Amino acid sequence: MQTYPRSTATKHAHDREECPYRILFVEDDRKLASFLARYFGEEGFQVQIAGDGPTMREALAAEDFEIVVLDIGLPGRDDGYALARELKKEHDLGVMFLSARHEALDRIVGLEIGADDYLVKPFEPRELLARVRAILRRLPGERCQSAGPSTSGADRDACLTFDGWRLDLEARALYDSDEREQVLTTQEFNLLSTLAQRPGRVLSRDQLLDLTAHRDWDPNDRSIDVMISKIRRKIGDSGPDYRRIRTIRGVGYMFSSCP
Repeated sequence: MQTYPRSTATKHAHDREECPYRILFVEDDRKLASFLARYFGEEGFQVQIAGDGPTMREALAAEDFEIVVLDIGLPGRDDGYALARELKKEHDLGVMFLSARHEALDRIVGLEIGADDYLVKPFEPRELLARVRAILRRLPGERCQSAGPSTSGADRDACLTFDGWRLDLEARALYDSDEREQVLTTQEFNLLSTLAQRPGRVLSRDQLLDLTAHRDWDPNDRSIDVMISKIRRKIGDSGPDYRRIRTIRGVGYMFSSCP
């Protein structure tokens, strides 16, 4: 496991932050890992590299990270999919796949596991940086001590309610009528909040991907449909005639404002 400090060339630009973002690349290609460490270090990140699952676990036990970027084809018993499941179960951080696997099914599986994004190799470094920063912007910050009925009026302005659910846009959390949190992945929250803030407006898959993941949609990409299905299950929006998140055949999806 290797640690790479921030470059002095960009250190002063980031001294305004309380601390640099910490990113862990799980990548067994040493040449690529070295490049990623240098590139992200120059952008002000604190970077660590792990070449396999055991080394990743060692790094996570020693330090907290904001985001982990995983290759899928890793040596040893654990591939990237297995490690992503473990990360989402045991840690509160962003997870992104950086893989040579380019089939739509691979992206769908990755997003179903709960990954926040998926980028195919070879890649443009600036695109990877932009996607990492987009994930970091979407990650929840410090939450209020109380997210229950005592929430102030100002905080309530940042909340949307429907069917007994409360979607807190500031805390980036979804609560049921008993103020119990329903766990959403970062991408699921982004998609639900994007739809809920635009009731009655039909949004295409291309628009939804642009608004939530800052990327274009292609006809073989089923990631939006997969996440919509998971969100529906979590909020109890059951078919065949979905009441809250409606499918507009041949166009996309619409969040219904009807009670």
